[in-house]
Amino acid sequence: MEATGTDEVDKLKTKFMSAWNNMKYSWVLKTKTYFSRNSPVLLLGKCYHFKYEDENKVLPSKSACTIEDRIIAGNVEEFRKDFISRIWLTYREEFPQIEGSSLTTDCGWGCTLRTGQMLLAQGLILHFLGRAWTWPDALNIENSESESWTSHTVKKITSSFETSLSGEREPETPTISLKETIEKCPNDQEMQNEIFHRKIISWFGDSPLAVFGLHQLIEYGKKSGKSAGDWYGPGVVAHILRKAVEEARHPDLQGITIYVAQDCTVYNSDVIDKQSASMTSDNADDKAVIILVPVRLGGERTNTDYLEFVKGVLSLEYCVGIIGGKPKQSYYFAGFQDDSLIYMDPHYCQSFVDVSIKDFPLETFHCPSPKKMSFRKMDPSCTIGFYCRNVKDFERASEEITKMLKISSKEKYPLFTFVNGHSRDFDITSTTTNEEDLFLEDEKKRLKKVSTEEFVLL
Repeated sequence: MEATGTDEVDKLKTKFMSAWNNMKYSWVLKTKTYFSRNSPVLLLGKCYHFKYEDENKVLPSKSACTIEDRIIAGNVEEFRKDFISRIWLTYREEFPQIEGSSLTTDCGWGCTLRTGQMLLAQGLILHFLGRAWTWPDALNIENSESESWTSHTVKKITSSFETSLSGEREPETPTISLKETIEKCPNDQEMQNEIFHRKIISWFGDSPLAVFGLHQLIEYGKKSGKSAGDWYGPGVVAHILRKAVEEARHPDLQGITIYVAQDCTVYNSDVIDKQSASMTSDNADDKAVIILVPVRLGGERTNTDYLEFVKGVLSLEYCVGIIGGKPKQSYYFAGFQDDSLIYMDPHYCQSFVDVSIKDFPLETFHCPSPKKMSFRKMDPSCTIGFYCRNVKDFERASEEITKMLKISSKEKYPLFTFVNGHSRDFDITSTTTNEEDLFLEDEKKRLKKVSTEEFVLL
C-alpha cells in the first residue's frame, strides 16, 4: 500500500515537472526574428539576398556574400524552406526511462547532446540527400508566430494537468502522413529522398534502440564518467558522436566515419586512413568523413576578432554547422547575417515521438522559425563540423578551409590547422588518442573548474 502511494506521488511529480518544463521551455519560439533586406544571409554554405526577389537576377560582384562568392539570389520563401528542412532536435519528455536513472526527459541538461545530434543529422543529410535537398512539406508546418506558440503552450500545460487525473495520454496533433508526402513526389528519386529523410530522423529517436538517440549517446559518455543529468561540453560531445558512428552497425552507415581533431590539428594521413578503412576487394569505395574540430574562441569571453573566422566557416559548402551557444545554453549555429548568428534552439520541450511507427509525425523535427543572436554573446567553447564525401573531396576541402583560415584570421596563428602526416609522427601523447578516452585533456581540466553556479541543472 505504501509503495502504491509512493508511485502515485512519483507520477504526480512527473506530471508537475512535465507541465513546468512545457511552461519554461516553450517560450523560446514566441518572438519573431527580423532579417535585413540589405544584407546577405548565409546558411550552411548557401547565400540568400532578400533584396533581390527575382531568383534569376545576378547580384553585384561587390556583394561580398561569401569568401568564395557562391551567390544564390534567393527569395525569403526559398530561405525559409532551406532552413526548415534542417533537422531540429530538442528537449523531449515522457520517453523511455534512461538506464541507470529515473529520468524520462532531458530538459535542463541535454541541450549540448541535442545540438551535437543536429550537427550529425546535417552531415547525414549531406551524405544521403545532398545540400540541394529540401523537405517538400517544409512550408506547410505551423509558423512560429508569438500567438500560436503561446496559445499552444497554454493548452499543453492545461492538458498535462487534466490528463494527470485520468492517466490518459494527450492526443497527437494532426500530422503530415508519409502517403501524403510521397504523393507529392513527382518521381522515384524524390520518393527515395523522403524515405531516407524519415530514416535519418528515426536514427535520432529517443529510445534505447536508436543508433544516435539520447539513450545511446549517454551510454558512450558513461565510459568517461558522464551520466544522464550531467552537463556535456562541445568537445566531449564531439568524441561521443565519433564513438556512436564507429559503433553503428546499420548497413547504411558503414560508408561514413567521424574524425575528431587533436589539439586543434587535423592530421591528414589519419583522416585518409579512416576513410580508407573499408577499402577491400569487395568494396573499393572510400568512406565519407565528418571532421569535428573543438576550438576555443577566446578566454572567458569570445574574442570578437574571431567573428570573420566564424563567418568564413559557415560560408563553406563543407560546413555542417557549429555546436556552440552562449553561457549556460547550447545552440546549433547554422548561418549568419551581418554580426548575428542564425541558430536552432534545442531548449523547447516537446513530447516523445515513437519513431518506430511507420508513419510517425515529422513536424516536431523541423524548426518553423530561425533565431538570431549577436556574435558577442557566443560562448568561446565550440565544436566545428565539416563533411567530405571521399578522400579527393577531403583533400580539396582541406585546401579551401586552410585558405579561409588564412583570410579570416587576424592572429599570427590560425585557430586550427591541417598537417600532412600522422599524429604519431609528431609525438602526440597516447592520452589524446586513446579510443576509450572521450575527453580531451584541456576539456578535463576545464570541467574540473566548473562549479554548480556556472550551469543551470534541474
